[in-house]
Amino acid sequence: MATELLFNLSNLFVLPFWGLMILLPRWQITEKVMKSPIPIAILASVYLYLFIGSLSSESAAALASPELSVIAQAFADEKIMAVGWVHYLVMDLFVGRWIYWQGRETGVWTVHSLIFCLFAGPIGLLSHLITATITERWGKGKDSTTETPQTEIG
Repeated sequence: MATELLFNLSNLFVLPFWGLMILLPRWQITEKVMKSPIPIAILASVYLYLFIGSLSSESAAALASPELSVIAQAFADEKIMAVGWVHYLVMDLFVGRWIYWQGRETGVWTVHSLIFCLFAGPIGLLSHLITATITERWGKGKDSTTETPQTEIG
């Protein structure tokens, strides 16, 4: 399968999961979908496929010698850039899923952190850590009415 097609499909693949976590966090279907490791595993499999397909002497040099100029030169290759981008997608979705579940379990407000995580993963993680700390020290946490987890009936 063409690298560009996998790149484009990977970008589209993550959007429904982000949409569910951000727009419908308490929906039972969102909870069921986000409990499954399958979406992360599928995306990680695409990463593995692209990673194996990008192995070359240049990519090996970039991995063996993590110097900025060598890595920058390697990322000029579309195949390696696609690997790097899918790496971001996998890890950001993994972290976003963790933030989502932290919010569901503790009652910490997560929408802002998930939006940050979607666009800039580490900033979303930092946002969540700060929000969780503030909520733990001064907020109501799990007793908060803004993010009270719903229980399933039946």
